[in-house]
Amino acid sequence: MRDHDFSARERHTRGKRRFDDDDEPYFLKRGRPSEPVPADLADDPDPDTGAVWSSWDDAVHGPQPHPAWLVTDLAAKDTELGVLKTGKEADVHLVRRAVPDSDRACLLAAKRYRDPRHRLFHRDAGYLEGRRVRRSREMRAMTGRTAFGRQMIAGQWAAAEFAALARLWEIGDRYGTVAVPYPVQLRGTELMLEFVGDPDAGRAAPRLAELRPVGAELRDLWEQLVEALMVLARAGYAHGDLSPYNLLVHAGRLVLIDLPQVVDVVANPQGRDFLARDVRIVTTWFVARGLPSSLAEPAALTELLAREAGLR
Repeated sequence: MRDHDFSARERHTRGKRRFDDDDEPYFLKRGRPSEPVPADLADDPDPDTGAVWSSWDDAVHGPQPHPAWLVTDLAAKDTELGVLKTGKEADVHLVRRAVPDSDRACLLAAKRYRDPRHRLFHRDAGYLEGRRVRRSREMRAMTGRTAFGRQMIAGQWAAAEFAALARLWEIGDRYGTVAVPYPVQLRGTELMLEFVGDPDAGRAAPRLAELRPVGAELRDLWEQLVEALMVLARAGYAHGDLSPYNLLVHAGRLVLIDLPQVVDVVANPQGRDFLARDVRIVTTWFVARGLPSSLAEPAALTELLAREAGLR
């Protein structure tokens, strides 16, 4: 585990950003690139390939510097390749972004929250505690789960996940490094994310739940997970819905995904409970696969994370 020199007070006063609309991260406030794609062409699909102009110019961008593999050319086109994952709140699609007649291309995972009539935002009341909206009308709509309120919740999930991923990319050596997909862009309730998997086959990395690691491999994955939870806690956050289904394993590395319900454990009165539940679920899985229970004791790990987060 990583040594650090920041006190609990410093961790929550130096450079911390909330995941709500009262204090938007810097990347949500940037200006748009110049020379946008004309509105009448932006969503006009190619009759042969079905490709549309890249939505990069019409979106909020992830943190800089952008990865070298990312295609940001305005001349690029996006082509749908299929569905990677379906879920209760959102579906994830595989998209190829490429510049025609060139070798510049990349694969992206497009996470799209469903139409409000078909969404099932389960257990969202607890997650929303500690997040703020400017107008009381919006908060009442969210609390009452009106159609407008559900749309507001969807927007909060999308913005919160995008901000959380960007934050985890930005914190660097201050708190340690945690593996998450690079957040490419945010456009309404659609997130474009780094594709984690085999780009040649277009096959996503497997979830931890699909694997049966043993011995040294199991121990290594556990240590990676503990370090990731420590980094989140140092930054003042809990995943909020952690399970073996929200962890990918790519080239031996554990990657955290699905962070729309990320919890500010200081602002949320149930913060410690979310920490404890995350820990309980993952320790149960690892112990069931053969990890010694002495290495995965839920109460001890929860207490350690709570201290790292500055909770009393």
